[in-house]
Amino acid sequence: MSEEKIQDINELGSVRIADEVVAIISGLASTEVEGVAGMSGGIAGGIAEILGRKNLSKGVKVKIEENETFIDLYVIADYGTRIHEVAKEVQEKTKSAVENMTGLNVTYVNVHIQGIKFKEEQIVEKEEDEAAE
Repeated sequence: MSEEKIQDINELGSVRIADEVVAIISGLASTEVEGVAGMSGGIAGGIAEILGRKNLSKGVKVKIEENETFIDLYVIADYGTRIHEVAKEVQEKTKSAVENMTGLNVTYVNVHIQGIKFKEEQIVEKEEDEAAE
């Protein structure tokens, strides 16, 4: 079961936001950044599993404390992108999306690049070049 923390208490009652909600928002914001191939489900047998839109909370770890939210994102970058620029944009978009949608204060967003995705054309060309040798 996902964690829920009381985020807001007022005369009408309380608002609770589950960690999984923050994880989904973070995953969606991350995958919208150009240069991000997908979220990483982790390294199993040396191969990073790229997760599609159905598993947006996978590859995301969220910790919500009193007035702070900590987010760790595990992503696969597209080959040929400037990884540091992609990571910075992921941080900015994720922080902005979570703060705007939930009202939570995001303290940090750590981006972990778990792998690189090659385009199909590049893989085919590489295999053809190796076969020609």
